[in-house]
Amino acid sequence: MHRDQLADFLRRRREAIRPAEVGLADSPRRRTAGLRREEVAMLAGMSVDYVVRLEQGRSSRPSTQLLGAPARALRLSDDERDHLFHLAGHHPPPADGAARLARAGLTRMLDLLGDTPAAVLSDLGEVLAQNRAALLLMGDHTRFSGDRRHIVYRWFTEPAARAVHPPEEQEHQARQIVADLRAAAGRRSGDPTVDGLVDRLRTASADFRRLWAEHEVAVRRANRKTLLHPRVGRLSMDCETLITPDQRQQLLVLTPADAETRERLELLRVLGIEEFPARAAGTPVR
Repeated sequence: MHRDQLADFLRRRREAIRPAEVGLADSPRRRTAGLRREEVAMLAGMSVDYVVRLEQGRSSRPSTQLLGAPARALRLSDDERDHLFHLAGHHPPPADGAARLARAGLTRMLDLLGDTPAAVLSDLGEVLAQNRAALLLMGDHTRFSGDRRHIVYRWFTEPAARAVHPPEEQEHQARQIVADLRAAAGRRSGDPTVDGLVDRLRTASADFRRLWAEHEVAVRRANRKTLLHPRVGRLSMDCETLITPDQRQQLLVLTPADAETRERLELLRVLGIEEFPARAAGTPVR
């Protein structure tokens, strides 16, 4: 581990980013060049103390999983992310591991979308990154570990995952999720990651076994869904999915399907802004 070089690299990348680039308010009265450490901690979902220790070269060797958080927060390019891994004494993740880190270009698109909820997903339905509008709408979906990283696994094993949709839409959503997984399994035939996930789902859920046996295949690209939000109520959302050329990552963009939903999203943003200063003061997102 090149502790001093790692500290210098992280500090310089933080100072090079303007707040507006990551969806934060900018001000001419800011005394700090680039982002504050508190803002990096908030975006990365880690403690301010750990960010300080990383930048001062006082941290223990960060794990490969932990390195993904500052890489996303600092909007590192693929080359910069690989450099970060090298400085920490790790090999950059192989193709499958890299698929669990949101591509830099997609992360920047999240920032550009501003108040439009958007997220980056893997082809197996792992949420790799979300913008703040998506956090307000759906909560933090990047916090899960193990099989729970996969939306399909939570859908068929946790009733709360289905409860965000009205009962009359749940069968349709379940079919879409399974058909999309079937398409990914076809593209990645023989991949033990996919085969293992499917086997565990078949063991855990009779409903999954029923739908998997029907062999429906469909990549999710565009659809309309209803979300039941605990604070603002029923939301009708149009979902557009943009897929990378290698089909390993997706950019999901959600827009209001009607005027009532648009008004409720505006209310949600206001409620979120009221809470944001407390979070920005150093409370971890995760």
